[in-house]
Amino acid sequence: QVQLVESGGGSVQPGGSLRLSCVASGASRMSFSVSSMSWYRQAPGNERELVAYINSGGTTDYADSVQGRFTISRDNGKSTVYLQMNNLKPEDTAVYYCKRRYYGVDYWGEGTLVTVSS
Repeated sequence: QVQLVESGGGSVQPGGSLRLSCVASGASRMSFSVSSMSWYRQAPGNERELVAYINSGGTTDYADSVQGRFTISRDNGKSTVYLQMNNLKPEDTAVYYCKRRYYGVDYWGEGTLVTVSS
């Protein structure tokens, strides 16, 4: 059974950086490589929103609010997707979730908390 395990969350001051990782544990490298991967986030009282997306070909897309500050990348050999977050703002505070889409089926991780506060 494939599990998505996020890590890298924590507390940081405004202007700081964090790198989130999401490992698709139990997935073959081949199945991971053909999956599209996304990062979502959900702040208290808000709906879950898409932050960044990367498809199997490496094409990326970002929410306007993070464009130019966040970078999504993937390492198919490690079945891992990353989210590099720079110049963090208090409004980036949320639980960040990894999502894998494989042949039309979505799989979610449990999330990792990012808190941006002075």
